[in-house]
Amino acid sequence: MTAPHGRGLLHLAAALDQQAAFDAASYVGPAQLAERGGLDFVTLGDTFARPGPDALAVLSRVAPATRRIGLVPTVTTTHTEPFHVQAAVATLDWVSRGRAGWQLDVSTTEGEARLFGRRHAAPADALWREAGEIAEVAARLWDSWEDDAEIRDEATGRFVDRDKLHHVDFRGATFFVKGPSIVPRPPQGHPVRVVDATEGPARRVAARYADVALVRVVGPAQARAVRAELRDAAAEFDRDPDTLRVLGSLVVDLGDGERAAEPGHGGGGPRQTAQGPLYRGGPVDLAELIAAWHASEAVDGFHLTPVEPHRDLERLVNGTVALLQHRGLFRTFYPGSTLREHLGLARPANQYAVTGGAS
Repeated sequence: MTAPHGRGLLHLAAALDQQAAFDAASYVGPAQLAERGGLDFVTLGDTFARPGPDALAVLSRVAPATRRIGLVPTVTTTHTEPFHVQAAVATLDWVSRGRAGWQLDVSTTEGEARLFGRRHAAPADALWREAGEIAEVAARLWDSWEDDAEIRDEATGRFVDRDKLHHVDFRGATFFVKGPSIVPRPPQGHPVRVVDATEGPARRVAARYADVALVRVVGPAQARAVRAELRDAAAEFDRDPDTLRVLGSLVVDLGDGERAAEPGHGGGGPRQTAQGPLYRGGPVDLAELIAAWHASEAVDGFHLTPVEPHRDLERLVNGTVALLQHRGLFRTFYPGSTLREHLGLARPANQYAVTGGAS
């Protein structure tokens, strides 16, 4: 069973991306600021297509400097070993004490493929099918240790109960994984899986495997249609649609102060740009936009990417979020300690413990 999820539960997240910032310490302050605002989680993008720090490693540095906020790095599934990916994400969940997520992405260019030299680039639909299989095997590997598998019995020298470790024996189209994992089951059971479901090939994966789907849309009607499509598809996969959170993704530029709202929007946006839907205006009208979209059941919340990371994140937290809190639309404190609790998602049961799978 999942926690009740009504219209009052608005979810907010922000991106921490900074151009040419290679010092992991530079991400700590913004994450702490987002945490002071009560945001559900922060994301940090990553790609093989351009230089930059390893997002998962950076957020592992941020983890001990924060206490409640969720930490969601992008970890690409293409050219990477599924076993290693799941172990790294599980480790982040342990380091953060249950606050880890994982934004799945794929690498489609030949230039990225040449970095590894293992195979050529493939079409996006094939890579997203593979990403879905990796999401599936990750969940199985996270479950390959039962929660009480560690016994740490000094008298007998036994660290683990081997009867509570399970082989997953998963065979995908491009890989085979036997298991079990080398990392005990994460605190959340399954760290939260996030997928940008804007494009068609990723949408099916999001409906089947994601806990959070991000959609880049420019209006509430479009957002509502995409959310309904994702929820219907989730039901077709025998999922409870209420276990899927759909967040609108906006780039926000809060640097020009307040400006008059255009019809149907706040602060001169959002407008479609090469970077995605862009809101340009002030914190007050952004709060109005967020409240209106959420009230109309267009989205479950928003993922916001500041144009100027430090300036816009500060105005977002101290302006927009404060207004939403004042209106009773967003939390003023974290009621739990894990990212799943922030999102109103239950901790998944262990599929092997429940079904008695063979070890």
